[in-house]
Amino acid sequence: MPLSGEAIRTMNYVDDISVTIRRILAVLPSLSEEERQRVADHIKAADPSFEAVMAAVHGAK
Repeated sequence: MPLSGEAIRTMNYVDDISVTIRRILAVLPSLSEEERQRVADHIKAADPSFEAVMAAVHGAK
């Protein structure tokens, strides 16, 4: 069964997220401990979270 255009666009969004995560991982070693903690706190406060997306994906069965 071929994918819909919406599914393909959504998969492209995931690819964009992966690129962003690679960029974050590349810069983390250059940050101080305090800066890494602030980044961690910012990620934890992000809404919606990765976990919320995964819950929606699994709930959409």
